[in-house]
Amino acid sequence: MTTPRAASALNIDRDDVVAVYLETRRRTNALCEPLSPEDMTVQVAAVASPAKWHLAHTTWFFETFVLERFEPNFAPYDPCFPRLFNSYYTQLGDRHPRDRRGLLTRPGAGEVFAFRDTVDERLVRLVARAGEDELPEIARLIRLGLEHERQHQELLLTDLKLLLHENPLQPAYLAGEPRAHADPGPVRWLGLEEGVREIGREHACAWDDFAHDNEAPAHRAFIEPCEIGSRLVTNAEYLEFIESEGYRDRLLWLDEGWSTVEREGWTRPLYWDRDAGGGWTEFTLFGRRPLDPNAPVAHLSFFEAEAFARWAGARLPTEAEWEALAGPSWDEAIARDGGFLESDSFHPEADATGATASSLAGRLWQWTRSSYEPYPGYAPPAGAEGEYNGKFMCGQFVLRGGSCVTPRASMRPTYRNFFHPDARWQFTGVRLARSRASH
Repeated sequence: MTTPRAASALNIDRDDVVAVYLETRRRTNALCEPLSPEDMTVQVAAVASPAKWHLAHTTWFFETFVLERFEPNFAPYDPCFPRLFNSYYTQLGDRHPRDRRGLLTRPGAGEVFAFRDTVDERLVRLVARAGEDELPEIARLIRLGLEHERQHQELLLTDLKLLLHENPLQPAYLAGEPRAHADPGPVRWLGLEEGVREIGREHACAWDDFAHDNEAPAHRAFIEPCEIGSRLVTNAEYLEFIESEGYRDRLLWLDEGWSTVEREGWTRPLYWDRDAGGGWTEFTLFGRRPLDPNAPVAHLSFFEAEAFARWAGARLPTEAEWEALAGPSWDEAIARDGGFLESDSFHPEADATGATASSLAGRLWQWTRSSYEPYPGYAPPAGAEGEYNGKFMCGQFVLRGGSCVTPRASMRPTYRNFFHPDARWQFTGVRLARSRASH
């Protein structure tokens, strides 16, 4: 393999580009090591994709967005793969239906890994040989692809957890136990004074500076005086909501939420159940385990989070409130252990301090009361890149903060995740807020 040379005049180090690229790809492969070929093929729900598809789709992304544009004498690894592994990029051709990805028994897992290896080798050669005029754009597109792959690392684990849960044996993804938690103590309310704050940041897609287009543009938002909880809601606190008949009190629920509860028969969070003795258990990536009362409650829909907040005499924070509180302490927050995928905890951990805004980072995605809408002045990027975020700005709600299966490398206080309000398979939790009178 040719050793990449540094392009110091452009402030882009080819060694760094290759090293970060290969490390990200290695971690994705490592997440699949505990899986059998059968585990990697099955699709359990329309919202969830097989692990094998995630591996192939992220590789298709680099082949299509980088190699096809810059590799001399480009030819696809397999001319059928673009149709099989394109997700939603309508400008890039036909796509296999999303809800039928589990029918793709061919290509097999071995061929998908060979596809990954081949694209990796070709991309490394491309970076080594790229001209000075091409390197900035190649590096920019690689950075976009790495952000995309990290998102799929998270999705791979959430989809896999749903799959293993639906197996009657409910097998574990990993041997071992989730980390036990001490009582995090009472919530402390962190105050925000009224005033104008700057929210968001400018869209940047460069090797050394990145933000998704939906984080932009930076703009002003007026914050009313409020308080936000210093920690996430725990399993014990959510159990009080269940035992007080919260799932049967329609006055706590939005109309669409109540319709969903009745239609789906919800009586508890996804993955909770009773054991033979009547005690509560929770399915985890380590298998089914007794419910830890001190751990944050996970896998709640927006509807459940909103109903719980109403029951608790509080509300969900807006995304502007969340960012205004999180932003100043973000560097401290992301350095903490236990918050993100790199900790290898694979289960949300309690915040023992519960005293500062640094606890807003990691553990679980946190629902906000904000609809996923464009910021003032937003415009999607040109071409296929413009399909990444903007066309989904309808009927969804914003989540902030990242989770225990979110790569830390991609998180920023301005990062906007989004899901439909009935979604529960993601690692989503609740942080409360409450308004207070201005002085």
